[in-house]
Amino acid sequence: MLPTKPPTRRIPLSRRSHIIGFQSLSSGATYHESALERDFVTLTSFVEPAANILAQPVTIHFEDAGLRRRYTPDFLARFPGGADLIEVKYQRDLEERWDALAPAFGAATQWALGHAATFRVVTEKDVRGALLENGKRLLPLRSVPVDAKAAMLILTRAYAMKGATFRSLLEAEPNRGIALATVWRLIARGALRADLSVPVTLDSEVRPP
Repeated sequence: MLPTKPPTRRIPLSRRSHIIGFQSLSSGATYHESALERDFVTLTSFVEPAANILAQPVTIHFEDAGLRRRYTPDFLARFPGGADLIEVKYQRDLEERWDALAPAFGAATQWALGHAATFRVVTEKDVRGALLENGKRLLPLRSVPVDAKAAMLILTRAYAMKGATFRSLLEAEPNRGIALATVWRLIARGALRADLSVPVTLDSEVRPP
């Protein structure tokens, strides 16, 4: 059975290159111990709003070269369609410590198979980029009120036009400041779509879902 609650855990006071903190998600607070872990939680909660993310959910005991060892993955992310057991590592650390980490990762893979989950190792190459930066901007806007009149004008124009862009949608509302804020908030709520895997510009295509 997959864990459902975060474990009792003592967070270290200081570790090199670590940024310790918490993020408030719809499923509760999730803590992290590094900037990369923080970014992983942000990206996952943006891409999968229904995800339930638990930090250090389980400690796995295993044998390696006749010795008893234990390993605690960083996160368990549960989605409507399944679950991922996650280790977050910087690429350089992963490469430098691979021989020591591989047995633990093998044990985690077996644990995941027995709990209807998939074990994944995630690096900054998987996490950081335009999608994360767009997520940082859009996540806080999901709960921000939208100007109803501006939203109606912009959505009407978006449905009427083929190949609408940020620039063309801004022309639907006379007040440019309100128009810009409204387009971003509509994208954050999923009422409009844009390719968020690349930087968004005034010439980016924006379309109805």
